[in-house]
Order: sequence, then C-alpha cells, then structure tokens
Amino acid sequence: MTTFTLGRRALIAAVAAIGLTGPASADGHQVVDSIHFLIPGGAGGGWDGTARGTGEALTKAGLVGTASYENMSGGGGGKAIGYLIENADSNHGTLMVNSTPIVIRSLTGVFPHNFRDLTLVSGTIGDYAAIVVGKDSPINSMADLLAAFDADPGGTAIGGGSVPGGMDHLVAAMVMEAAGKDALGVKYIPYDAGGKAMAALLSGEIAALSTGFSEAVDLANAGEVKIIGVTSDERVDAAPDAMTMKEQGIDTTFVNWRGFFAAPGLPEEKLAAYQEAIAKMYDTPEWEEVRARNGWVNIHNSGADFQTFLEQQEQQIGDLMKKLGFL
Repeated sequence: MTTFTLGRRALIAAVAAIGLTGPASADGHQVVDSIHFLIPGGAGGGWDGTARGTGEALTKAGLVGTASYENMSGGGGGKAIGYLIENADSNHGTLMVNSTPIVIRSLTGVFPHNFRDLTLVSGTIGDYAAIVVGKDSPINSMADLLAAFDADPGGTAIGGGSVPGGMDHLVAAMVMEAAGKDALGVKYIPYDAGGKAMAALLSGEIAALSTGFSEAVDLANAGEVKIIGVTSDERVDAAPDAMTMKEQGIDTTFVNWRGFFAAPGLPEEKLAAYQEAIAKMYDTPEWEEVRARNGWVNIHNSGADFQTFLEQQEQQIGDLMKKLGFL
C-alpha cells in the first residue's frame, strides 16, 4: 500500500514565551507579535496563496499581531531555502511556505538542501490528486481506464501539468502501480499550461489527465471533465460523487501538503509559539472563511509528526522515482 497522508492534528501545549512572542492582547488571545512569510515563488501561485491566506486568518483572528510577505522566486524554490539557511540568525521572525516539491526537488538535486536543513514548524493544508477524463469520454471509472490501458497501453496516454518525474507524473505512475500495472509502461505526456492539457484531453491526444483535486473540481463544475478517481482516504465534500481510488480497489492515497518551515537553530520557545498560533487558527471562523474560499483540505501536524511524514514521503517518492529512472 502506498500512503502519502499527514497525521491528525497534533495537540500543541500552551506556551508562555514572554519577550519572544511579543505582547499579548488584552484577553491573552494573541500568541505571536508578527510573522514575516517568505514565499519561494511568484505572486498568484499555490505557495503565495497559502502564505497570504494563512497570514490573513492569523491576523484577523487576533492570534498574530501583523503579517508581512516576501516573494523570492528562483531555483525551483531553492533560492528562498538557501537564503533562509544562510541568514538564519536574522530570520527568527520568518516562516517559509513549501510543499511536496521540497521533497521531489531535493531528491533530484534541483537544489542542494532538503527539509532536514530547516526547522520544521507545521504541515497545514493539503490538496489531493485526481484523475479526470473529458466530459464526452467513454471512460467513466478507473476500471474503464485500466481496461483501455490493457487493450492499448501506448494509446492510453495520461497527461499532466508537470515535467516527467514531476508530481502529476508520479501520481499517475503511483495509481497505475497500485492497480497492478507496470509504472514504466504508462505513457505520460507533460503540458506547460492547463489550457493545453485540456485541449489534449478533449481532442483525444491523452485518455486522462492527472491533476490536483481542487483544479479537477473546478473543471468538473464547469462541465469540462469527469472525475474518475481521487487519492483521498474518503470522499471529499467538494465533490461527493467522485469515487476514491480505494473504493475502486486501488489501494493508494496521496496528498500534496503545504506547510511552514523556519530557519535552522530557531529557539524552542519561538517554534512552540508558531505551532500554537497555527494550531489555534483551525478553530477560528477567519480560517474557515479562507479555507473554504480556496477549497483547501485541513491537514495539520507539527514538529516530530511533520518530520516523520516527510521522511516517509521521501522514501516512497524516492523508490518510485528510482523505478521510473529519474534517480
């Protein structure tokens, strides 16, 4: 069984970090004075939206006094990671957002660092993956897709929005492998834009598309695709009719997590304060408004639980990438 899931929300002990967390509000509600969010990509992307949405919820809920943001693109996220490590002592007030690519890109050597070089704060949200087909496709389930693959592997291509060896490819290979097929036999075609991938799907150039669940829901709601499988443990409220892979006899799950990291050597009191603020955030209406608006799934763990998950994901992704010839 291949399982890429985060643990349940860790219980965070209350922290009294006087002088480190800044002045508390009158009712003792504020936990951290300020947070500077470092975003490894440009404006408008998933990392940007996660950092700004989290900062919005934390400040509006009164858990954090002020939030600021800095976009630092470059090196597939490596520039921001390197900056945080090299300037650790002056960045104790900074949290960097990241996600599954920190595991993939460190494995492939896109950048020399990995998550172990940082202070792990908390995983916060997730986006499952989905396999979709065109609205007029004769394929209506994973069983149909597998039957088409068995009949004509070369003519049953799966497309995605990432490069070969990237996340969409790995998800497609993982699902097919769990279904008893040879991942090396899956024909994967990458596209650099969602519009091009959709055009390929509708024209029959590809039989199916591997994509993020939230994107799949948007496409399904627009009447452009059918979702034939989701990599969640249970059906997701945003698309209650979409069957999970597990329901269809394919024993695999996957979530593209997003979470926060801090500079190496961060004082324990500061780390605990960040973790407390994030843990409390989940119970606020301000967070629920942000979460619902973005279609995020609450998936939260902190510290040691976060590290255990990342190590498991690194092992599982690494094994699959080796089989596919990318490592």
